[in-house]
Amino acid sequence: MSSPVPVKVVSPDRPQKVVIVSHTPFFYWWPLWAVGFLMAGLTYWFGQPIAFVPPGTVAQRGARIEGIEGPRDILIAPAGRPLTAGSEPDELTQPRLRMTVSNDPGVVWAMTLLLVIVVTHVKLRGVWSLVVLVFLGFSTVLLAVFGLWDPILRSIRYIDIHINAFGYLSISLFLFVLWLIMFLVFDRLTYMIFTRGRLRVRKAIGEGEKVFDMRGMVFQRHRDDMFRHWLLGFGTADLTVFTSGANAQQIEMPNVFGIGRKLALINKMLQELEVTKGR
Repeated sequence: MSSPVPVKVVSPDRPQKVVIVSHTPFFYWWPLWAVGFLMAGLTYWFGQPIAFVPPGTVAQRGARIEGIEGPRDILIAPAGRPLTAGSEPDELTQPRLRMTVSNDPGVVWAMTLLLVIVVTHVKLRGVWSLVVLVFLGFSTVLLAVFGLWDPILRSIRYIDIHINAFGYLSISLFLFVLWLIMFLVFDRLTYMIFTRGRLRVRKAIGEGEKVFDMRGMVFQRHRDDMFRHWLLGFGTADLTVFTSGANAQQIEMPNVFGIGRKLALINKMLQELEVTKGR
């Protein structure tokens, strides 16, 4: 009678592999397409059709037009400067693009663009950087809610920020698709994979993997920029790994998502290696 073959049961809490993906700074650009989609919806629902007129066109209120009952507000093109023609020379282009009368959506979107550029390209450290950026964002939205941007820009003169609904939609859709491709495809081509006793690293697209021994490794997590890491990155952090041995290296992995949970699993692996080594 043959003896039963022993079966090794692996605890579900015991990590077998931990993958760390380094995202590009484009990961933090999600507010731009999110706000753009919102502004596209607001502009479409609350906007009005716009007309393209030649320079020198003047508006006149309460004009009487032959064949039309009652006074009407009209636009009068200058002599020799007709309105924009349609597909046929005898047809005029009818207003179809929708745009808000107010500057509020354009100002909010433009301020979002400027803040995202600053946050992703300038390293801001400490709580004060977070306070300043949050204050700027909150002030922009608050002035828009109370309709104060139009008087402010009117007092400056010659400054208007207007984008039609399809403009918001096309820009936001392009950024959203590009963001998805980067997040789901290209970012995952640069990674660290921790397995039992080994670290596999690929730092650039098209570059071969490098393999290191995990024993003696030191990990350093950086979360200096509170606005970028906490608010835009939902808890991302930059990671530095110091390898050991004769060919010791310092490996930088910026913009890692969910780094706290992953480092806890890696530490479990290292503890098990030390226990195995000590036996």
